[in-house]
Amino acid sequence: MSSNRGSDQAMWYGATGASALLAYFAFAASAQASACGRVSIAEMNWNSAAIAAQVDKLILEAGYGCDVELVAGDTIPTVRTMINQGTPDIAPELWVNSVNAELNEAYASGKLVQGAEILADGAVEGWWIPKYVADEHPNLRTIADALAKPELFAENSESRQGVVHSCPPDWSCSITTQNLFRATGAESKGFSLKPAGSAEEFNAGLSRALNEKRGWLGYYWAPTAILGEHPMVKLSFGVPFDQLEWDECTSRAGCANPKINSYPVSQAFTIISKGLSDRAPDVTDYLRNRKWGNATISSLMAWQAENNASNRDAALHFLRQNLDIWTRWVPVSVSDRIKPTL
Repeated sequence: MSSNRGSDQAMWYGATGASALLAYFAFAASAQASACGRVSIAEMNWNSAAIAAQVDKLILEAGYGCDVELVAGDTIPTVRTMINQGTPDIAPELWVNSVNAELNEAYASGKLVQGAEILADGAVEGWWIPKYVADEHPNLRTIADALAKPELFAENSESRQGVVHSCPPDWSCSITTQNLFRATGAESKGFSLKPAGSAEEFNAGLSRALNEKRGWLGYYWAPTAILGEHPMVKLSFGVPFDQLEWDECTSRAGCANPKINSYPVSQAFTIISKGLSDRAPDVTDYLRNRKWGNATISSLMAWQAENNASNRDAALHFLRQNLDIWTRWVPVSVSDRIKPTL
């Protein structure tokens, strides 16, 4: 009888010890997951970057226990506040061509940390025309060809004044578009430069022109939902890309004497604050692994447009439908915490 009691007691202590050990490991994992604390993420005002911010928010909250705040962001202001103030903590999709010099200095000084090249295929920038215009006028192959036909790119049938459309003034592409507009002598060839007031106005104007089968010439980029739905043709500037000219003039506001230049193949990286990288290396590892192909994000943006879905809805749709992609970005223990929340 006493032997059985000793055996039962040993089993009880063993079970209790195992439970305590499991509880300890669970607590330790939880403590590690929440070490990142409060995290601010720049939600840029273009679709692919805004969806990426929502994906990061969902993953960091459910998988790493972070307390995430989304803040409005634009390329140049976000870079400068990250360098000068250490916030926001994450810029998920930053197109770096126009701010490479500032970023490289910040990396060298340890103020910022580079994450993944989130658009794994690279990104495309340039001046575009609708494919139906190119089909109707097969000789339009270069920017010079288009600038010789301002009447094709007027905003209405009564005007012969052509328009080159540009992105909002607080986007870095507004600087390159303005410099290239001057370099090509577009104004003397019958064109005006029309910057959009906002991302919504920019996209709405392009969509309206495409749906009405009107001429349109201006800056745009890929991947985007609009280019997924409406084929467009990127015109050549007729010269090779000149990195020195780009760094010293094309991408510099107020350059006195811009020359014709081509856009480089653009790169979009995730940028991380030193503060977050220091306190949450596991989150930094995730941000160095997290990337997707242009086909993936273009398809997701097309789904968003078709379903009139929010950026958060699009992020949830991605996580639910693409387990094979995002589970490779995180450890199994993290993905196991995320899956039940979807």
